[in-house]
Amino acid sequence: MKKPLAELLRPTDISDLVGENLRKLNLKQIQSMILWGPPGCGKTSFAKIIASKCGLEVVTMSAVTSGSTQFKQVFEIAERGNKLLLHVDEIHHLNKSQQDIFLPHLENGNITLIGTTTENPSFELRPALLSRCKVIVFKRLSVDDLETIIGRAEKYLERTIPLDTNARKLLCELADGDGRYLLNMVEELISMSHSGDTITADQLTELLSKRTVIYDKNSDEHYNLISALHKSLRGSDVNAALYWFSRMIAGGENPLYIARRLVRFAVEDVGLADPNALQQAIAAQQAYSFLGSPEGELAICQAVIYLATAPKSNAGYVAFNSARRLAEKTGSLMPPKHILNAPTKFMKEQGYSNGYVYDPDTPNGFSGQNYFPEGIARQNLYNPVERGFEREIKKRIEYWDKLRNSKK
Repeated sequence: MKKPLAELLRPTDISDLVGENLRKLNLKQIQSMILWGPPGCGKTSFAKIIASKCGLEVVTMSAVTSGSTQFKQVFEIAERGNKLLLHVDEIHHLNKSQQDIFLPHLENGNITLIGTTTENPSFELRPALLSRCKVIVFKRLSVDDLETIIGRAEKYLERTIPLDTNARKLLCELADGDGRYLLNMVEELISMSHSGDTITADQLTELLSKRTVIYDKNSDEHYNLISALHKSLRGSDVNAALYWFSRMIAGGENPLYIARRLVRFAVEDVGLADPNALQQAIAAQQAYSFLGSPEGELAICQAVIYLATAPKSNAGYVAFNSARRLAEKTGSLMPPKHILNAPTKFMKEQGYSNGYVYDPDTPNGFSGQNYFPEGIARQNLYNPVERGFEREIKKRIEYWDKLRNSKK
């Protein structure tokens, strides 16, 4: 069976690796390591190169297909004095118990581990395992890196891929930083092109389907993109917010998850600077629930635009946290008796509701009475900003403070 082009062109020396971060690697001593990065960026090639130069017996296993029994068999070999380099692909698939069985063997030096993963190791791997390994971060390949790979493919195949300049650039964009995927597309193009005519960008789009966006709703990529959307909204960058929203939709994210985060953003980051923000977010959620995809996604898009361009204030969020800390600190202090109802004779005798003033009956509709518990000085928990509607709220609070002070 013919080997794929990506395997035939796999680098055999570190100097052959593409990617700026790989070319700068300088490993003077082989040690246990975790290689973290997106698909097709050179992790497996790097691991194979290290394995070929380490002078140890090499065992390669997949965490997807191997279980504790297989790993224990390898460890038994190592315990008999045969030091091994163990390459575990997709190591994030190991559960916590499986990860723990590596620890004593790494500790005594019988095993040198090279684990490769597309998932953030700080989330997927046990701290005890990470503390025994060097973590090397691999970045997605740049367009220049991908161009280099195309050049190597053409040299190996002894022919030029029939693409014009724009189509060649598009091919790299479609690969989305994945060298393996790029070579698979090159191989597909070679098999389809018989006439020798140059392929344009439009023709390339018809010939090749775009690579599925790398997006796992259970991975750190999910949290990275929602964080990027949230920060773009907070920074009032409507264009960046639309981009990250579209990235999540293209990756298959549940639009209602995004809508829920927009509702939270409306109350946490916009607040009363624009009271309509929450209405827009809730309306988007309801519209999507009614319309579904793809029509309902436009309603969420509208909310993204509104929230990104709305004035921002977290004064309500800060006030809530301050009030909660004060409530926890002061415990079970009773409200002042004058603002408590007195439905029984006994309660009236105890002074409940005595001295309460009904604000609407006062000249300014404001009595200025104390509503905090006795023994607590008046607290200033909410500080509206000078933006949007909160500017008006600030004026109202200052007006009431002035009236309150005048009654002292």
